[in-house]
Amino acid sequence: MSIKSDKWIRRMAEREGMIEPFEADQVRHVDGQRVISYGTSSYGYDVRCADEFKVFTNIHSAIVDPKSFDEKSFVDIKGDACVIPPNSFALARTVEYFRIPRSVLTICLGKSTYARCGIIVNVTPLEPEWEGHVTLEFSNTTNLPARIYANEGVAQMLFLESDEICDTSYKDRGGKYMGQRGVTLPRT
Repeated sequence: MSIKSDKWIRRMAEREGMIEPFEADQVRHVDGQRVISYGTSSYGYDVRCADEFKVFTNIHSAIVDPKSFDEKSFVDIKGDACVIPPNSFALARTVEYFRIPRSVLTICLGKSTYARCGIIVNVTPLEPEWEGHVTLEFSNTTNLPARIYANEGVAQMLFLESDEICDTSYKDRGGKYMGQRGVTLPRT
């Protein structure tokens, strides 16, 4: 299994539609303003956070249960930024829509800019032949409110290609998060 380079990422995005919308290079400025970088890097792709957020709240005293998730546990926010309360978390999604090739497993890691502020980005692996907007989870590990910026870089995708095609892909087994759009809550 090998990690894929910027050349491969560009080729797969431009010819195969692996990432849409796609930035072939690193974007560091938009309209003359500095942004947290996004786009293609040496061995990965830095994704952006869309402007839709679900911020965790405990105003209804709900129990967090992945088998019976209560949507009232979140407050919906739409905007250029989202403030996450201390020791809480928010869900968001990528601007980019992904189509992962059958021979590839994709791993997501948070950007250092957020990690150095105590904000952890958590994303499960994108399995072979999965497609959709990636649901992002931001944990604010600090005892202060933390801000996440929409339409700026938040995490990096690393593409690992196997030397052998899998017998059963995410698509083959009808994965429950296939083709997700928007911020997607737990499903059973």
